[in-house]
Amino acid sequence: MKITQIKYYGGSREKVCRLGLSHLFLELQEILMNTEVRVFPEKQKNGAGIVRERIDAGFKKYDDWTLNKSGGIDWIKRMRYNQTIISRLGVEIQVSGRSDLLARDIIHIRNGLQDSRIDIGIIVVPADDFEYYLTDRVANMSYAIKYVEQELREAQTYPIILIAIEHDGTSDTPLEKKRTNRGRG
Repeated sequence: MKITQIKYYGGSREKVCRLGLSHLFLELQEILMNTEVRVFPEKQKNGAGIVRERIDAGFKKYDDWTLNKSGGIDWIKRMRYNQTIISRLGVEIQVSGRSDLLARDIIHIRNGLQDSRIDIGIIVVPADDFEYYLTDRVANMSYAIKYVEQELREAQTYPIILIAIEHDGTSDTPLEKKRTNRGRG
């Protein structure tokens, strides 16, 4: 995928540099850019769950990223000096859930910051153009910016980074959609 936009809040850019998290921040970008996603070029024809699975698979290829499957921040990596943890980066991947779950991601980051589990939180969302091809109700970068700057304004004071990702190109077949609520029979 491509990274099309990065938006910094709450001194996060300076904190990445000051806390020595530049290497982790670049590693995150490498994970995202090494994840290949091609979409069928028609509105809402591509399953977003597959995109999430591919990103998660990318994290698993790198050492020391910890996945949290039940609530909380999705991925955390700790920067160590000898045996001491000196800083932590937390990443929320918001590509396959309903757009209103963005509020939960911000709350997870806020709680992680307050509990000293992370020092900086990052939320990865589809770029506006990419979101057009994914299943409906997925957040996009414009929505994420609006949410941070207008709906939940105190989030601007948290060291949060928003990253917009874009697909690599088109495909003749859509990304498979997840089947949920199948019912009985």
